[in-house]
Amino acid sequence: MKNPHWARDAVAELINFDYSSSTKMMMIEARGLARTFKGRRGGEDVKAVDGIDLQVATGEIVGLLGPNGAGKTTTQRMLATLLTPTAGEATVAGCDLRRDPVGVRRQLGYVSQSGGTNPAAKVDEELVTQAQLYGLGKSVAVERARALRAALDLGELGDRLVKTLSGGQKRRLDIALGLVHQPKLVFLDEPSTGLDPQSRANLWSHVRSLRDHHGATVLLTTHYLDEADALCGRILIIDHGKIVAAGTPAELKRRIAGERITFEVDDVARARALLAQRSEARDVTATDAGVRITVDRGDTQALPLMRALDEAGLRVTSLHVARPTLDDVFLALTGRSLRDTSAPTA
Repeated sequence: MKNPHWARDAVAELINFDYSSSTKMMMIEARGLARTFKGRRGGEDVKAVDGIDLQVATGEIVGLLGPNGAGKTTTQRMLATLLTPTAGEATVAGCDLRRDPVGVRRQLGYVSQSGGTNPAAKVDEELVTQAQLYGLGKSVAVERARALRAALDLGELGDRLVKTLSGGQKRRLDIALGLVHQPKLVFLDEPSTGLDPQSRANLWSHVRSLRDHHGATVLLTTHYLDEADALCGRILIIDHGKIVAAGTPAELKRRIAGERITFEVDDVARARALLAQRSEARDVTATDAGVRITVDRGDTQALPLMRALDEAGLRVTSLHVARPTLDDVFLALTGRSLRDTSAPTA
C-alpha cells in the first residue's frame, strides 16, 4: 500500500487520500443521461430520468435536491453502475460508464439509502470484508476498520453484531463501508437519515474533511435543506427527471426567489403606491399592517427604501427582511415543495 501507516495520523484516520500529484479534472461528466422503467402489468412506462447533463469537478461537494420521485436516486444509481442508462453517456472518475463499469466501481464509494449490512455479522467483520473485497490486505483492513469506527463514533463496537446496533449506528456503519477503500469519489444517498442532531453534525464535519483535507469529490442526495446549505458548494435541483436549476445555494436563492422586505407603516395605501414605483422593488403587496416587496438584495436595499418612505412623510414602525429558503426556490420553479413526498422514490 502507498501508506502502510494509514492510521498513524488522527486527522487522517477517516480516510487517507493522496492527491498531491493529481491533476484537476471533471470527476463526473454526463450527457443526455436517461432511464425509463417499464410499466407494471401493461401500464405506462415511467421516465425517471429524462436526458440530463451534469458536470462535477474534482473536489466539489454537489447536492442533488428534489422531492421523492424527482430522479435523484436513479441518477446516482446510474452513475454508480447499479442501473444501466436507457440513453446517454457518462464518464465517472475518468472511466467510461458503459465500457468500463469495473473501473468506475474501483474508484467509487457508494452509500445507499437502505444500506447493505448483514445483521448476523459483527461490525469489524463487515468493514474488514469490504476492504478485502477491494484487494486490501488483512492488516491494513483491520487498521482501517478501527480508524473508521473511531472517526464515525462507532467506538468499541467492533465485536457487536450489526443487528444489535441502533438505527443511527447502522447508518454510520453504512457510511464507513463506503469509505473503507479510500475512494476518490463518494456517493451519499440521504446520508444523515436516522441520525440524531449530534451525529448529523459529526457526519457533516467528516464530509467536509473528505473534500478539504483529502481532495475527494462528493455527490449527495438529501431532503434536509440545512444539510444542502451547510455542505454543498453547488446544488442541482431535479424535478420530473430533469435538472431545472443549478448553482450555489446563495445564487439559487438570490436569482430565483429574491428576498422579501416587509415594512409596517401608518399608511399602507400610500406606501404601496410609492414602493410600486421603485425600480428595485417587485411583487409589491399589501399586508394587514404594512407592505411586502421582493428585491434582489434585502441587506443592501432595505435602508434606501425605508428612507424613501420616511422622506415621503410615512412613518415606518418596523421592517423585516426574509431571505428565501431552498424550499422557496423549488416552489418558485415547480409549484410544489421539496417536502412533497406523494410521488414514489426514484
